[in-house]
Amino acid sequence: MTQKIYSVCVIGGGSAGTMAALRAVLNNDECLFFPGSPQNKKRSRAMWVKKVENMPSHLQYKRGIEGPNAETLKWISESPFKDKLIHHKNTGVISLKKENDVFKILDSKNNLHFAKFVILCTGVMDVQPEIQGSIEKVFDYANAQTIDYCLICDGHHSLHKDVSVIGYSNTAAWVSIILYERYQPKSMSILTNGKSSEFEADTKKLIETYGIRVLESPIESIEGENKGEVLQSFTLKDKTQVKADLCFISLGMIIYNELAKELGAELDERGFVKTAESGESSVPGLYVAGDLRSNAKKQIYTAWDHAVNAANSINMRIRASKRLI
Repeated sequence: MTQKIYSVCVIGGGSAGTMAALRAVLNNDECLFFPGSPQNKKRSRAMWVKKVENMPSHLQYKRGIEGPNAETLKWISESPFKDKLIHHKNTGVISLKKENDVFKILDSKNNLHFAKFVILCTGVMDVQPEIQGSIEKVFDYANAQTIDYCLICDGHHSLHKDVSVIGYSNTAAWVSIILYERYQPKSMSILTNGKSSEFEADTKKLIETYGIRVLESPIESIEGENKGEVLQSFTLKDKTQVKADLCFISLGMIIYNELAKELGAELDERGFVKTAESGESSVPGLYVAGDLRSNAKKQIYTAWDHAVNAANSINMRIRASKRLI
């Protein structure tokens, strides 16, 4: 029996993946959709995001990313295009290969599928700080969003507050500088958590000018109340107490590029996948949308834009291949 080859396969069920699936089926293309296994979902950025305050119409959702995505998939399932979406719920992809211009997709339930084009939306996760050898101490605060990760998404939370940034790179320094300049926090501290700071000379001058404290002693504990809803302070190993109503973590990202690497896609120096403007990678037919894509903002609206561009580019190629003239 000949295995069916689908037009499009979307891997990843975050903002980029859901939009890619929506656009593909609205373009009337058959679309395999693998939103991820339970294990995949636990390591996604969406797990940490409750309110989304920088997107119009998202404030009503208790889960600012998962809520709208669930509504979109429900709408598709009830629409005239419902048969175009082959939705493999709670299923991820563990291997992605290409043979004779066809992608071979092995899912997390050990089933094999085939597609002409793939849109990869596997995303990233933020690196967490270790406190006494464990990352678990930040979880309650991250879930309550008193510890945040994205300057663009959540920087406004710092208005007139005591704010700390955990990080030691020049990027972490710039997070603190931008927060200071935009929101005039009551105080601003950079906690390197036992690492030596790696700030450039010009950055150091701004930090000194603004009176931003740089503390290099390891973090010993976090003090707060109400399961992370109230952050109060950090205690350092040298017994320094750092008052903080809000904290940003700036330690880099874990990039879920394993499938792209398996296909030999070109990556940048950080591990993000390089693409053309359409989203197509160096592997013909492999498109990338969302946080996995190189040289792009890590925002919902940019993820949507990537996804639409990729699905439309694929649809254009599918239509062209079917023309008689």
